Formats: sequence, structure tokens, C-alpha cells
Amino acid sequence: MDAKIQLLTENIGKVIIGKDTAVKYVAAALLTEGHVLLEDVPGVGKTQLAAALARSVHGTLSRVQMTPDIMPSDITGFSMLNRETGKFEYRKGAAFCNFLLADEINRASPKAQSALLEIMEERQVSIDGETYVLPKPFMVLATQNPVETYGTYHLPEAQMDRFLMKISMGYPTAAEECSILERNEKSSPISGISAVLTTEDITDLQEQVKNVQAAENVKDYIVALVNATRTDEGIKLGVSPRGSIALYKTAKAWAFMDGRNFITPQDVKDCCICTLAHRIMLSPKGKALYGSPEAAVESIMGRVPVPTE
Repeated sequence: MDAKIQLLTENIGKVIIGKDTAVKYVAAALLTEGHVLLEDVPGVGKTQLAAALARSVHGTLSRVQMTPDIMPSDITGFSMLNRETGKFEYRKGAAFCNFLLADEINRASPKAQSALLEIMEERQVSIDGETYVLPKPFMVLATQNPVETYGTYHLPEAQMDRFLMKISMGYPTAAEECSILERNEKSSPISGISAVLTTEDITDLQEQVKNVQAAENVKDYIVALVNATRTDEGIKLGVSPRGSIALYKTAKAWAFMDGRNFITPQDVKDCCICTLAHRIMLSPKGKALYGSPEAAVESIMGRVPVPTE
């Protein structure tokens, strides 16, 4: 693994115990300038993961509790009249940070959810004809609880598609949970970690990831996987071209983190489910056949021929 990325993941591992794969996925999303949807039950460390990531790179973190009464201006900012000058002045919202944690995003109204669209895609805010560029790096980590649906607003497909990947933390093992108890005995472990990288390190690594190469047959493999989601009878809505770009970029970061400047088919397979599953909708037949979008993508990976050269 790249030395700087190893420093980052090990530092986060002091807080997030036993979730090395989830931490690596989040690091990959950061390297590709992508955004992550963390879907899991409460209390498994989603918020602490975001906080540990921000602390590890000396970045700024804003947390927004996405309640039904939150306004778009709370996220993007607003113009306010300065009585002394008689002019309107812009007041920055929560989005002006390096890491924006949108907690329980599916509890916010559609209007507030849509406020995230421009900042996630364009990394800028447009207010009263003026454009304000967000800091670099900028990353949205949104959480949602998949169990409780009362009082929630389903994320539209357009917004789901904006997330580079969707991952789940899962419950810890018995041994991991004992270790969690020990680390939280006297104080929160998040207070004990410090920065191991800078935001400049991250932007430099992001540029290096762009130089990772892919052979033509690996690109064809990515396209074949995506096309299979569009022709499968069990899938009502297949993956868009944005999804194939997401898989390509994530595979680049995955290869880079392993110290390579080229993508292998295994890199693509490792990143396939987390980048594609949340972009598809199953038909009634697909729900009976696969049960979940993740299982559908796994089935497609088993059917699409893997390049051997």
C-alpha cells in the first residue's frame, strides 16, 4: 500500500476497529474526489469515521443533522443585509469545509436534499448570481438508517447517482467489540488521534491517482459489467455512464493504494458492488430472483467474462 495512504488508514484504524475494508473504500473515494453514502444501523461508527478522517488530514469538518426542518440555506449559505453599509453580504453555510457530514440524509426534505446536488457535482455554491468555490479537498459523507423508514424521504435516483459509492460498516465481532469497550473506557478514542497528512497531501495524491493507467480490455470489462445491468431482465433501471466512470475512477484509486500504476480486473471486481449496486433498481422479478441490488451485481460479475491478458 502507498505509504501515505497506509498512514491515513492506520490512523483511522485507531478509532474504527475491525472495519479495514470500509476505511479503505472511504480512502479510495477521497482519492477520486468522490462522495460516500454510509448506510447502516445507528451506533456502528459512521459519524466517528467521518470525524477520524477529517482529523487525520488536518481538514475542517461540518456536521449537519438532516432534520425535516433544515433549510437549504443552512447548507449553502445566504445573503444578509448589512445595515451599516446598506448592502447584502454573503454568509457561508455548512458546505464550506473539507468534509461535510450529512447525518441521516433521508430525514431531510427533498428541498434540502437537492441543495446538496450542486455542491456535490460542481463543488461550488451559486447565490444571487455569484459563485463561491468550495475548499479543496471537498467530500460529502452522508449517513442513513436503512431500518427506520417512518418520517423519512426516499433519496431520489438522481441524488443516489451523485454518490461515488455506498458502503455499510456492519456490526463488529465479539473480539472487536471488547476492544471497542477498552478504548472507550476513559475517553473517546477520537480525541487521541492527530493529523498524519495535510489537505495539500490529499490534493497531491488525487492528482497522482489520475495517472494510473488501464489496458483497453480492462476498460471493455468495465463497460461490459455496466451494460449487463441495462440488459438484465431482473433490473428495471441500469447503471448510467456516471456509474461506469465511478467504477473506473475507484478502480484507479484501488490500484494506487496497492502501489500500482495500472488497473487489474481484480481491482474492478473489488470496487464493483460498492459503486454500482446503489445505482440500479430491481424489477419485481429481480427482487424475487436476487433479493437485493448487491446480489444482482454479484451475479453479473459471475456471468461477465474476465479478461485474462
